[in-house]
Amino acid sequence: FFHIEMFRGGRTFRPKKNFKEGTQSFNLHKKATELLDSGVNLKEIVALPEGEDINEWLAVHVVDFFNRINLIFGTVCDFCTEESCPQMSGGPQYEYHWKDDKMYKKPTSVPAPKYISLLMDWVEEIINDEKIFPPMPDIPFPKTFKKIVQQIFRRLFRVFVHVYYHHFDKLTSIGAEAHTNTCYEHFYYFVTTFELIPSKELEPLRELTRNLIKE
Repeated sequence: FFHIEMFRGGRTFRPKKNFKEGTQSFNLHKKATELLDSGVNLKEIVALPEGEDINEWLAVHVVDFFNRINLIFGTVCDFCTEESCPQMSGGPQYEYHWKDDKMYKKPTSVPAPKYISLLMDWVEEIINDEKIFPPMPDIPFPKTFKKIVQQIFRRLFRVFVHVYYHHFDKLTSIGAEAHTNTCYEHFYYFVTTFELIPSKELEPLRELTRNLIKE
């Protein structure tokens, strides 16, 4: 529910995931979209609507931020190559290694575009797993759902880190800076409200956050 007019018809890194009409997730997504479009303060719109299930709210936002971060990375992915970005990093201070307990059973340094591709494949596989993201309201979420969601958001945050540190000039040159900042601000309020990312892991974007969120 983050409308980036200039990106419409443009490239996305992954196909957009949609909600099935008539489901609770579809209805919640519609409600959240209406709130965002109404211009309500971003900090206020992340709050769980009265009477709604917390897991449904988390699930809707996992899919939504997955779509939006794909869109943002899609604008710079032509400039994020194995040669230009040989590590998944945020400047010289931060580097992220990939681990998925399948092909990469130990944390492994991979180029940024490879890391992000693996990450998006991993998130998409989880979203499509009906045992984790049940399609119908009569099917319960797993007891470990919040822990899974926390891991997803921790990893999605790293895409923001890489894009801001290494591709911000490109975002600015195509006029996407404000849109990306709004998406990050919304993401930040959501993950802090529901305690999805430890504060120490948000450290790489501390200065950006301080500039965007003046409280």
